[in-house]
Amino acid sequence: MANEAKPCPCHVGDLMEYGGLGQEVQIEHIKAYVVKPSAASDKAIIVIQDIFGWQLPNTRYMADMLAANGYIAVCPDLFVGKDPWSPSRDWSHFQEWLEDKKPTNINKEVDAVLRYLKEQCGAKNMGAVGFCWGGVCTHYIALQYPEVRAAVSVYGIVHEREDRYELKGPTLFIFGEKDEVIPLDQPVLMSFCSSGECP
Repeated sequence: MANEAKPCPCHVGDLMEYGGLGQEVQIEHIKAYVVKPSAASDKAIIVIQDIFGWQLPNTRYMADMLAANGYIAVCPDLFVGKDPWSPSRDWSHFQEWLEDKKPTNINKEVDAVLRYLKEQCGAKNMGAVGFCWGGVCTHYIALQYPEVRAAVSVYGIVHEREDRYELKGPTLFIFGEKDEVIPLDQPVLMSFCSSGECP
């Protein structure tokens, strides 16, 4: 993280007022927001929240946009009922809050969502997109799940794994040019390594 005063840049931006077009469902042990396209589709995207949780209107808006473009979109509660971060909280306690919300400890939840998409929605082509904390989850999914055929990590990268360059499918990493948390050389290295040209 950048520093103790601002460990995460997620406090930047606006909270939109938006209700959503989908519905909340129970997928095994977790809740999720699901929105389906107007026509039948076998394409699905897992939309992964940032630290503000799966009920954030901004994230649901992204899921709805994906559905408008022909994808089944599911935004699961990967915090599994634990409280999301609140902008009014003291940032000096962020690391403590994050302790039981490891973005690389999501296999049980991802397995449940993949089963739901295949068995309940008829999905055959699946991808993932995640934002900040969810971007790290997305990178992790791209390392673990070959059935997730494409991924987009928006501002998130797995740092601590030796296999962090061994992506199972095409993965796009989106970062800011001037970023105190993730220096530009890290995503550039990711792009080289994912293409098999690791220096």
